[in-house]
Amino acid sequence: MLLHSSVILLLWTPLYLGVNGASADSRDDIIKPKAKQEPIAAEENHESYRKACPDYQNYAQFPHRPLSDGPLALPYQRPSPHCRTFSSPLVEKVIEDVTSRMEDKDLARVFENAFPNTLDTTVRWHVDGSEKRSIFKHASKYGHWDGPQSFIVTGDINAEWLRDSTNQLAQYQGLAKKDKKIEKLILGAINTQAEYVIESPYCNAFQPPPPSHVHTVSNGQDDTVHPAYEPTIVFECKYELDSLAHFLALGNQFHNKTGSNAFLTPRWYLALDTVLEVLEEQAKPTFKESTGQYEKNEYTFRRQTNAGTETLNLKGVGNPLNGNTGLIRSAFRPSDDATILGFFIPANAMMAVELQRTGEIVKSAGKAELAKKLLDRAASIRNGIWEHGVIPHKHYGEVFAYEVDGYGSRILMDDANLPSLLALPLLGFVDVSDKVYQNTRKMILEKSGNPYYLTGKSFQGIGGPHIGLQYAWPMSRLVQSMTSKDDKEIIDALHAVRDSCKLGLVHESINVGRVTDYTRSWFAWANSVFAQAILDVARRKPHLLFGKDAKPYVIGEQ
Repeated sequence: MLLHSSVILLLWTPLYLGVNGASADSRDDIIKPKAKQEPIAAEENHESYRKACPDYQNYAQFPHRPLSDGPLALPYQRPSPHCRTFSSPLVEKVIEDVTSRMEDKDLARVFENAFPNTLDTTVRWHVDGSEKRSIFKHASKYGHWDGPQSFIVTGDINAEWLRDSTNQLAQYQGLAKKDKKIEKLILGAINTQAEYVIESPYCNAFQPPPPSHVHTVSNGQDDTVHPAYEPTIVFECKYELDSLAHFLALGNQFHNKTGSNAFLTPRWYLALDTVLEVLEEQAKPTFKESTGQYEKNEYTFRRQTNAGTETLNLKGVGNPLNGNTGLIRSAFRPSDDATILGFFIPANAMMAVELQRTGEIVKSAGKAELAKKLLDRAASIRNGIWEHGVIPHKHYGEVFAYEVDGYGSRILMDDANLPSLLALPLLGFVDVSDKVYQNTRKMILEKSGNPYYLTGKSFQGIGGPHIGLQYAWPMSRLVQSMTSKDDKEIIDALHAVRDSCKLGLVHESINVGRVTDYTRSWFAWANSVFAQAILDVARRKPHLLFGKDAKPYVIGEQ
């Protein structure tokens, strides 16, 4: 879904507001908020406060005081403590620990706004599992919603993307072992995603859970999809392989940071079985190998649209794919754009990694047979990528293709959305020093090698067809920083994103010719990636943020 705002920063008619609602004429008139925020109101008053809270989608479109001490004077965009959707003293401590040490106060302000953005604004519904009332149980097609549950919206759309929500929560995983509330929030997110996968494994975005009683919304599209889905559960049903990989990643990250197997419930195992069924179905070729006859895919998608990227050709099936590749079809990319060639390499790479990690977890939990299935599938996909997804380039040498079909056709490009070719080391598929990756990285970060590497007088980075040929995504520069060992490249990327955050938050995309022309003032996924990039630099190269001889900062270890 594309929400576009072209903003010229003019003085807002109402005076900027301070954190307590007081007007201010200069940044010096405001006492800046400290790490320990104003306590949340007592329960009896909290609801009345919340009713007075502004719509954050509108709130995020205007700057608010106090302004940062840096030359950019960036606004403070966190909602009032009374209006935040989730709170954690440990999160506030991380903000204070990091920003107090950062030399660049404008960069610090963006982190201050971005790191808590998911908790501040997108936890639309959460129960910790202690409630015994029947309101927190709702019969689904296969059973019951039970235990902790968390509905995490993407930001300005009241729906949850499996991919977005996993990435939105990633920077808090390191705190889950020390903060029981965060542990329950993430455990709830795993449980909720499991219910979505069980219900509609081919879908990418979902409505609020029925027991939440949060109102549902329509995506306004005219879609014909098989398998059919229930629109009160599903917001959009584009089959994206990485969505299922992100479901696995959410649990794998939780286990890695906490050592807990609490998410290994019967419902989660049913969701895992459902994922494996989808992989088996989507590994099939377009034509039967024994007879050469066309075999219709289990998943088809047709949308009434004039945008070719929003639907699948050939009556909703997409272009033919060959057999015996080991690869898994993905009908759509993580940008929600249709694939051209259905073997989408970044999603296959992510799935291979997450299947292996999941296999190791369930093996340690005594599920040896299931673990073997997972590990075998992971190895098959990985081998398929190296056999069919690596191609010779006359200028760059061997590189990873973006998409292939198993017949020899390939798409050479990269898109900013994750997973991407640029992010392969972050996914855990290759080491950053891998020769094929380095060749690929050079290719996709040059205009001559990547048609969606966009440059302009104000910004440059990787974009994609989802927004258009003038809009690069700040997320791509953040991934560039996290996959680089070069100090200058890292700091240049962070500064480019910082300078595009005129409203103190990271946008979906930026017009490379004019940074005040952007899409989405409130996009929690991008803000989470910014926070992850800052934490990555604080761990690997602390001197770039904190000054000479600075010690590394590792979240959860302070």
